[in-house]
Amino acid sequence: MSPAAPARFSAPAKINLFLHVVGRRPDGYHLIQSVMQLIDLADEITVGLRDDGRVVRAGDVAGVPEDVDLAIRAARLLQAESGTPVGAEIGVHKRIPVGGGLGGGSSDAATVLLALNRLWHIDWPRERLMGLGLRLGADVPFFVGGTNAFAEGIGERLTPVVLPATCYALIHPDVSVPTAAIFGAAELTRDSEVIKISDFSKNELGDLVGLPAGGERGGLVLRNDLEPVAAARFNAVREALDWLSRGIGNDGPGGDWPGAQGPARMSGSGACVFRAFDRAEQASACIAALPATWSGWSVRGLAAHPHAG
Repeated sequence: MSPAAPARFSAPAKINLFLHVVGRRPDGYHLIQSVMQLIDLADEITVGLRDDGRVVRAGDVAGVPEDVDLAIRAARLLQAESGTPVGAEIGVHKRIPVGGGLGGGSSDAATVLLALNRLWHIDWPRERLMGLGLRLGADVPFFVGGTNAFAEGIGERLTPVVLPATCYALIHPDVSVPTAAIFGAAELTRDSEVIKISDFSKNELGDLVGLPAGGERGGLVLRNDLEPVAAARFNAVREALDWLSRGIGNDGPGGDWPGAQGPARMSGSGACVFRAFDRAEQASACIAALPATWSGWSVRGLAAHPHAG
């Protein structure tokens, strides 16, 4: 039987406002602390139901074989755990760059879990889906959870936080950075000071996007511990950080980039870098000046996942 007319769902990206590596478990997984912000750059997921029990992908995703596609793996895992006899045909229209540190694959998987939980009439609570998602990847529970969050552990311990509506210039410098290579680097700092969410007032959490260069807040230095590793190994990441940092230390707000707030930062393990701006048109003006070989977007932070309800 042909798949039913597909329904469409959004799978938003995230950025890490900071990311500290605070330890490593005996099994090799790294312990982190981060504040993760949902943004309005998103993949589009289509889901059609099948009565033959098969879970298949509609079309190709460049560089991602079907059997390793997290969206397909998520559907097959939910099918196996729930025992549903219904299948699905899943389409993934990529807008989030692969290897960009924006959690695109994890977000696709989370959206598939949320969608099929309803379409297959499984109706598991969100917490159960988050536990299932952790078997697919450390970022999947964040996207299933549906709120901006202070993340700990390997990324699965989540405390919801309220962040201000912020505009960002987001750059992908035409390189894919493999997460495993960055986390596996011998030079990676793995002993950052453990912080507590109680170290921040509500207002200070909101100010994370506008911290000065160096990222100091109340004696704490907030940064991305993966950034120097990625910048040293991938010239394009370093060049994008330097380009977006133009004006730091210059006279006037934002220097070369009017309206810019704080430093340029890398998200996740890279390659994407971002900087906050006062207004969307200022972020758009920065993106309009990008070198021709790079991609970029003016994006906004989201208060919640599009399918949080």
